[in-house]
Amino acid sequence: MIVVTGATRGLGQAIAERFAGNGHRVVALARTAGGAGLESVQCDVSDYQSVKRAARLIKQMPEAVDAVINAAGIASMNLALTTSEGAVQRIVQTNLVGTIYCCQMFAPLLIRERRGLIVNFSTIAVALALKGESVYAASKAGVESFSRVFAREVADFNIRVNCIAPGPIRTDMLRGISDEQIEAIVAQQVISRAFEKADVCDLVELLMDEKSASISGQILRVGGA
Repeated sequence: MIVVTGATRGLGQAIAERFAGNGHRVVALARTAGGAGLESVQCDVSDYQSVKRAARLIKQMPEAVDAVINAAGIASMNLALTTSEGAVQRIVQTNLVGTIYCCQMFAPLLIRERRGLIVNFSTIAVALALKGESVYAASKAGVESFSRVFAREVADFNIRVNCIAPGPIRTDMLRGISDEQIEAIVAQQVISRAFEKADVCDLVELLMDEKSASISGQILRVGGA
């Protein structure tokens, strides 16, 4: 069984649908349960008690959890000096704290099986130090650091933790971002072309494969930086 957070839109939905289409049982976690034709559980990753309740429900399911994909997140392109207090709190609480909560609550479900995979999500904005994404990049830099350390903390249980850092991919997060802005970011990548949601799904599938058993504690930057 695969648990996917942020599974009713964007990358989370694409990943959930990919694995469900491949025959996996997928439990989709989102603030609003339902949609996308997937088995779903209501969960607000920024709320500790909400994540705890979701983990308790999943623990009661008969199948073991094989992987947790923490794709829930929010973005905001704005200069640090003009980012409101509320926006700072929402971004950090959802992206960084929410990822930590999910790892704290869902990792024990993998530990009891002494195997599994956790995939967290960052952004190419961290490596490229993109202007106008300081708060967003800071929250995701925290996710990268946490993922690398957490990988060491659960390694003895045969659990791998990796972090995927995509470049600009057409999802709701890029609504309002011009083609010129996207092209300027893509031009800074090692592979200077835009990637699609399917490319990220392919990378998650690669990490799920036993051939990736030696990969843990890594930040995988889609497009390169």
